[in-house]
Amino acid sequence: MLLFFYSVVLGALAFGLSWILPEKYFSPALPALFTFFFSITILIYAYLIRSKEEKFTRFVNKFMITTFLKLFLFLVILLTYVYFNQKEAIPFIIAFLLLYIAYTGFEVIYFLKETRKK
Repeated sequence: MLLFFYSVVLGALAFGLSWILPEKYFSPALPALFTFFFSITILIYAYLIRSKEEKFTRFVNKFMITTFLKLFLFLVILLTYVYFNQKEAIPFIIAFLLLYIAYTGFEVIYFLKETRKK
């Protein structure tokens, strides 16, 4: 639920910026990027929340492996998109990286709070 509200706030911020900044700064894939990052974050959350009940070291290992795999997957997607859409490369890369930082930050902060509850 918190992730949904976080995504709405990020979307509203992007929408607000679209009224201020020129259109050339926005990728046409931005709505799909929001859906993509939201979906991936939900999947990772569902996987890691079950791991939270295991030993802490096992949870940390799963968290680190998941983060690495996510980074690798995102790199492949980013490079593939840029390869096939070179004209939109810069706005896409900027949007992708900003959303990556925003959603990864959310993930880290959320799981830090969750693991400290024990």
